[in-house]
Amino acid sequence: MSDPLSQLISLFQPRAVLSKGISGAGAWAVRYAEFGQPSFCAVLEGSCLLAVDGEDAVTLEAGDFVLLPQTPGFTMSGFEPALPRQVTPDATGTAQGEVRHGRQDGPPGVRLLGGAFAFDSPDAAMLVSLLPSMVHVRGVERLAMLVGLLREESLADRAGRELVLTRVVEVLLIEAVRLASGHDAPPGLLRGLADERLAVAMRRMHAEPARTWTMAQLARTAALSRSAFFERFSQAVGLPPMEYLLAWRMALAKDLLRRQDLGLALVAERVGYSSASAFSTAFSRHVGMAPSRYARMYRLVSARRADTNPPPAAASKTNRRYMESV
Repeated sequence: MSDPLSQLISLFQPRAVLSKGISGAGAWAVRYAEFGQPSFCAVLEGSCLLAVDGEDAVTLEAGDFVLLPQTPGFTMSGFEPALPRQVTPDATGTAQGEVRHGRQDGPPGVRLLGGAFAFDSPDAAMLVSLLPSMVHVRGVERLAMLVGLLREESLADRAGRELVLTRVVEVLLIEAVRLASGHDAPPGLLRGLADERLAVAMRRMHAEPARTWTMAQLARTAALSRSAFFERFSQAVGLPPMEYLLAWRMALAKDLLRRQDLGLALVAERVGYSSASAFSTAFSRHVGMAPSRYARMYRLVSARRADTNPPPAAASKTNRRYMESV
């Protein structure tokens, strides 16, 4: 049966932008401005403090991994009092070598690997909205291995480098978020999948988006009454069941339209609509434009990007500046 988490991450096309080494010693503190795109931090040795806006401050230790799907503002520091140095994504600097905060000589109190991701899909907001604002995983050797591979590949100039980086980022994201899943997760995809009964219904939605699902059918797959299923799903996922199904169908439809090799009727059939006109009405209401117009606009935007931007293998200017400013 389909795995919703893997499907969503693959659909939104994550890729590595940059990664770099960071260390700190003595009295140091850095305040990062809100970034709005996914980033990560892996603690290689030592420890430090991390205070993410809206979250309780945590002590990071060697082996910890932190994923910030939207990267709000945060402060990272040592354990001695220090006035935070302000950092913004527009700051300039160099991405080469390791950046040292605080005392410049002697052994560091902490060494980290920080990195930024990018989602190439314009619909990545759906995935991000279903994830916790901060994922903190402790002591998982698999993540440490993946982070090491990510850094090694990002620094090397080997054949197939970008393909390897893309695959490593996908696995890294899946590992991080599934390790953070559980009933104590905030409302979203992870909490829904942690509920054995809801997970069955969610997997069926993802496996059979073309099926004409009703609330009663979905409730039966979860072995719950309609009212119990609706309330349990809404509280766990943060969206009512049929609204979640609609969002998933529309995300699939956008992906199919961007491929430009399917007719409207076939796209409609694959996402559960009996006719192209019914699909067009639903798509227009959800997205704000007709599917044919969406496909044309995507082709136009893609052509402009190809003319004005570096290829996908290169880091975007904003993400590069963010990493250079660490």
